[in-house]
Formats: sequence, C-alpha cells, structure tokens
Amino acid sequence: MPFEQYPKSKTQLPEEFRKIYSSHYKANREGSTRASSLAQKMEGWLHRQVAADVCHERNEKRTLELGAGTLNQLPYEPLMQVYDIVEPFADLYKNSPHLSRISRAYADIAEVPSSHRYDRITSVATLEHLCELPSVIARCGLLLAENGVFRASIPNEGSFLWWLGWRLTTGLEFRLKYGLDYDLLMKHEHVNSAKEIEDVLNYFFSIVKCRVYGLSKSISLYRYYECCFPSLERCHEYLSAET
Repeated sequence: MPFEQYPKSKTQLPEEFRKIYSSHYKANREGSTRASSLAQKMEGWLHRQVAADVCHERNEKRTLELGAGTLNQLPYEPLMQVYDIVEPFADLYKNSPHLSRISRAYADIAEVPSSHRYDRITSVATLEHLCELPSVIARCGLLLAENGVFRASIPNEGSFLWWLGWRLTTGLEFRLKYGLDYDLLMKHEHVNSAKEIEDVLNYFFSIVKCRVYGLSKSISLYRYYECCFPSLERCHEYLSAET
C-alpha cells in the first residue's frame, strides 16, 4: 500500500503549551491578535482561490468543507442550497454568525453518508494538519459528484519562505507573549509538507492543477490545488486496505 508513513502521529506538546493551547488556537483562527490578523489578511488569497468558482453569483452547487473551523470561509462564498462541513471542534463554530448557513455538520469525514455527492469539496489550510491524509482524500474522491472538483489551499510547508514568514510574525508574537518556542507548536500542528500533500493528491486524482502565491513552488507562501476526475478504484483500494 502506498504512503506507508500514514497514519502519522502528532508530536507531544510540553505541559506549558497544553495549558494555553485552546485559547491560542481559537485566537489564531479568529485573527484576534495583531500577528494573526496580519496573517489572516495575507491568507485571504487562500480563501479567494477556493471560492473563485462560485464567488460571482448565487448558485446551487453542493459543497462540503473540510476543517471549517470558525466558518471563516463563508464570507467568501455566496449563498448555496447545500453547505455541509467537517469540523471536529464544534466550539470553534458554535457561536459563528454564519452557522445558520450550514446544512449539516460532521465531526469526521467518515460520518458523511456514502450516498451523498458534492459538486465541490473544499479545504482551506487544513490538509497540513491531517494525520490520516490519504484516507481523507480517498473519501473525498468517493464523495464527489460526476465532474465534481476538490479545491484546497495550503501553506507552503517545507519551504524556507513559509518558515521565515511565520517565524517573523506569529512566531515572534508567541515568544514575546508566552516566552515559548512557536516551532514546537508548528511541528505539532503541521504534520504534512506541501510536497507530501501534492503527492497524495496526484495519486488519487487524474488531473491536479496548482497555483502559488509567489514565484514558484519553492519560493512562495501558499499553494492552491484544483483536482478532478478521482480514481475511484484507487480510492476504494486504499480504504479497503485500511480495514
């Protein structure tokens, strides 16, 4: 079976990190600190790329968003008939002003009925966190409708520019506030590099297009992937081998 490094395991956080983890994580997702607010402005590119196929008019495409978090993708998306989400931490979205737009919420993609089909499955800054990335992508392939598209944007994890970017913004702010090394938190959170994510997407999808926020894949802050025509055989084979 390919991708023998999966499922991966997250590194253990020291006690001083665990004490502030939840509050920091939510503040970072909401952009409530100066550095995270700046990061969110830059991350607007990630959101706009994912929403580019629907942003101009109301439509009835059925969408499933992976890792919906605080529902911060919704302002970039027009009103839709069906907008389902997968998010294991309900506390992130339970007080969101956009919650009424959600049709169904799942804690895990495995909970989505296999009979459901989506025109779009989307993800913004989520794939780098997934310890079972190939399994999740295989399930996405099976849940796509005919001519459906998987649209995902990610930080360019593994590149020098991405490392320098967070180190001089969020990382510096984190050290000044808590006196702790943000690198330990990043290693805990980002278990997949951009290259590993691309390898998984190329395995399960016949067509994978990439755009970057920068000069090239090696000199950029972010990447966006548009994937279509999943190999249903590979998706089924991978999930069957797991059981």
